[in-house]
Order: sequence, then C-alpha cells, then structure tokens
Amino acid sequence: MQKILNLLPIVTFFIFYKIYDIFIASKYLIVISGITCILHWIIYKKIDKMNLISFILVAIFGSLTIFFHNSQFIKWKITIIYMFFSIILLISQFYEKKPIIQRFLEQNIKLSNTYWKKINFFWALFFLFCSILNIYIAYFFSEETWVNFKVFGLSILMLFSILTTSIYINCKILKKK
Repeated sequence: MQKILNLLPIVTFFIFYKIYDIFIASKYLIVISGITCILHWIIYKKIDKMNLISFILVAIFGSLTIFFHNSQFIKWKITIIYMFFSIILLISQFYEKKPIIQRFLEQNIKLSNTYWKKINFFWALFFLFCSILNIYIAYFFSEETWVNFKVFGLSILMLFSILTTSIYINCKILKKK
C-alpha cells in the first residue's frame, strides 16, 4: 500500500501532463502529493521524512512553475532532491562511523564496514549522476522528453541500481559462506 501511495504523485503528474500540459500537471502534483502525506498520516500515523521533504519541494517548485508559467522550476525539483541525497550520503561516508546506507540496512544484512562504504559511495555517485543527467535533459531536450525521462528513465535507472546493489550484496554474503 505504501509503495502505491508513493507512486501516486508521479503517475498523476504523468497522466495530467499527457492530457493537458506541465502547468496543470504541476498543480495536480502538488495536490496529490499533499493528499499522499495526509493518507500516510491517516493510515500509518506518521509521515515519512522523505515524503514530507518531497511534498515541500513539490509545493515550492510546482507553485513557482505555475506562478511564473515557467516549467524550468518543476524540472529542478528532482535535481535538488538527488543532490541532497548525494551530499548526505557523502557526508555520512567521510564524517560518520557508519554510512547512512549501513544504518538503514544493517539490521537485515550483515556486511563489513568496508562493503557498506562501497555501497554508500556507489549510491552517492548514482544520485549525483541522476541529478546532473536530469538537469542536462531538462535544458537540452524537449519538455516531453524530460517528462518521459523523469517518469521512466529515472525509474529504470533506480531499478538498475537497486538490482546492481542487490547482486553485489548477495555476492559478498555468499563469499563469506
């Protein structure tokens, strides 16, 4: 249920973009992102920090997109989120005992600190790459290409990175046995 709720804003954005335009899609993205946060509160009695941060950025950049009638604002949202992820992961990589990825997953997956650092660094670079790629596509390709990339391209890249990380973790776990 939680995964469906998290997909609802992007699916809504895509549908309204295809039917209308990026400005109507941005309006509905704001509304559905807000509703998603409310539903998270009603169903789970909490709002995930990432959902809240995403909603705030959607509200800010979506509103700027609508107010100034300039689609560049909404295109920057995912770049900023991914840059934020990359910076946080890099800070944890070099200034914390345990990288953030390790803190999230170590209860379920047992690996040495060295492997966790490699995984954390991989994800920091991945988010940096996606943020740069997103802004490149936003400025050098058509709006429709950017929307398709945001919905499908970034999703495929994310899936590929999750798969790559899973294979790496499984190889390291099997190597221990």
